[in-house]
Amino acid sequence: MVDYLLDTNIVSYILKNRNLAVNRKLEEVRRLGKKVFVSCITYYEIKRGLLALNAG
Repeated sequence: MVDYLLDTNIVSYILKNRNLAVNRKLEEVRRLGKKVFVSCITYYEIKRGLLALNAG
């Protein structure tokens, strides 16, 4: 069984909906019932970036 760990760049692409290949792959992974994870570091970096956008 293969699971996936997403890095900050991939999560950013997903949030911005700019990378169709990544979105297609995630849809395929979901259909196959695989698990997708983000590390606590990626979570922090994404959260920090989103908070910075709202602060500006």
